[in-house]
Amino acid sequence: MTADAPLRIAHVMAGAPMGGAEAFFERLTAAQHAAGEQVLAVIRRDPGRAARLRAGGLAPVELPFGGFLDLRTTPRLRRALAEFRPQAVVSWANRASRFAGRVRRGGVPWPLIGRMGGYYDLKYYRHCDHIIGNTRDLRTWIIDQGWPAGRSHYVPNFAADLAGCAPAALPGQGPHLLALGRLHRNKGFDILLHALALLPGAQLSIGGEGPERPALEALAASLGLGGRVDFLGWRQDTGALLAACDVFVCSSRHEPLGNIILEAWSATRPVVAAAAQGPTELIRPGETGLLVPPEDPEALAAAIAGLLANPGRAGRLAAAGRAAFVAEHAAAPVLARWRAFLAGVSIR
Repeated sequence: MTADAPLRIAHVMAGAPMGGAEAFFERLTAAQHAAGEQVLAVIRRDPGRAARLRAGGLAPVELPFGGFLDLRTTPRLRRALAEFRPQAVVSWANRASRFAGRVRRGGVPWPLIGRMGGYYDLKYYRHCDHIIGNTRDLRTWIIDQGWPAGRSHYVPNFAADLAGCAPAALPGQGPHLLALGRLHRNKGFDILLHALALLPGAQLSIGGEGPERPALEALAASLGLGGRVDFLGWRQDTGALLAACDVFVCSSRHEPLGNIILEAWSATRPVVAAAAQGPTELIRPGETGLLVPPEDPEALAAAIAGLLANPGRAGRLAAAGRAAFVAEHAAAPVLARWRAFLAGVSIR
């Protein structure tokens, strides 16, 4: 294989219909294909994901990826990989790594690379040759769990470049705050609602869906937020939503990376984030965004209020975030990192 020869890469994803890792899987596979690599995308059955991958020029293989009684996926996955003859296989998170590991036990020649976007149980990755973490802190944690340092790697995500989108029509009047993500306790939207109660006149839109929605709606009502908070559900027009907001807020209790921060940077939006693992690694405080203590609605409200009162500072933070995105988290530099890594571990 010459340095410029296309790589034959199989990616296996058994995740949910929506989520940060799932969205990045779609971006990465389509971008690698567009860059000239030969890519096989194997996914859990999902009409929406399959359609988006086909729109990106891929021909996804859809499999059940069910529970422990699923006897169909492993032989079908083995057959798909044997026909494709990959130089490397990337398995995304626990379920995909479990199934790909079963195939790997059969003595196939290709290396299996587990891609982790969170602090997961390494038992699912025991048949992997390498593990990728999408933050430096995650790689350190993987090594601390006993995984060999020489087979642990940091390869970052890239976000879609959302600059220049026409703004969406957000509900309500006054300065607009935006938050995005699954409506789950880890995302800390309850903290953000308590902060909103301390910000008279501000309007909050939350794009996402999940099990916490009824509780969050009840909390908004109990706080007397009335028409100042809107639950938008899952949205595909992230760029338009970001273009319409004054401040982007990430209030997560637990956030291994924070793809949403990268998207906000790409759209040149000022970011205020709770100091969870990912935001702490990404943000240079006071330069590319503001960090506040987790579980502290008063501090979160104060940071937001400060930016709303000082548009000049908000603009400087947004511009610095955009520069950080272009340098480190746009498609070109991250694709180069992925190619260098995969070329180094692939079979020839």
